[in-house]
Amino acid sequence: MKEVKKSNYDPLKISKGSNVVLNIILVLLTISAILPFLFVVMISFTDEDSIRRNGYQLIPEKFSTEAYQYVFKGGGQIATAYKNSVIITVVGVVIALVLTTMYAYALSRDDYEYKGFFTKVSTIPMLFSGGLVASYLIMTQFLGLKDSMWALILPLLVGPYNIILMRTYFQTSIPKALIEAATIDGASEMQIFFKIILPLSLPILATVGLFVTLGYWNDWYQAMLYIDSEDKMPVQYMLMRIQNSTNFLSIRQDAIGSLAGEIKKTLPQESLKMAIVVITTAPILIAYPFFQRYFISGLTLGAVKE
Repeated sequence: MKEVKKSNYDPLKISKGSNVVLNIILVLLTISAILPFLFVVMISFTDEDSIRRNGYQLIPEKFSTEAYQYVFKGGGQIATAYKNSVIITVVGVVIALVLTTMYAYALSRDDYEYKGFFTKVSTIPMLFSGGLVASYLIMTQFLGLKDSMWALILPLLVGPYNIILMRTYFQTSIPKALIEAATIDGASEMQIFFKIILPLSLPILATVGLFVTLGYWNDWYQAMLYIDSEDKMPVQYMLMRIQNSTNFLSIRQDAIGSLAGEIKKTLPQESLKMAIVVITTAPILIAYPFFQRYFISGLTLGAVKE
């Protein structure tokens, strides 16, 4: 009988030439992702007169912190707005993770009697919405949350996509035999959930937590609808109002008169827009590296079932 020669070919192995090409492509993609934000940062530190003369430049002709000084000249308001955003984000993320994990865990259990019904309840909002008028009336008239920070937290608490993502993780990445063994040992459902399920679900918790954090931190629309007091405004809505005020002065110069013209000359319009982007994005950029490892594993685990 002839011996079959074993092939040394590995379909997963990348040749040196392909490796070099892929590395070059990845470096170019990385530069294309970093360069726009670096461009925004440099424009935010550019003197407004330089922008008017030379346009946008990666290396400014003259550096200036005028845009940041204009934003932070009402230091107390900006600090309060930042504090409000942090409180809204932290409280919202904690409550959202508790509700989403409990809901998704129930849907992941095959022995849950109402699994089909609550799966439909969670997916219907992905296709249909109650509308702005209905949600506004519920928040203001029924719940009485007008000008309340809870009006900024409740609308974003539970998302259908997050439920589906977490349910899939529970179904594919946590062995059912582990739950059955804990049940045989006399563990209650709450003990199984808090002592077994949650410790094994750190990647998906970090992933969903990052999604919810981005949603709360970047949201300004709810504040525009429900918040009237300046001491309850999040930083995104506060900065948007600052930008709108500068746009108003620049557009309505003919109506306001010569005073608006003098203000417009000293007003950092373009650099102010970029400074607002930097201020609102910086906290997320600082926090993201701490979530990155769990974020990647949370999206990939459960993607393939062997």
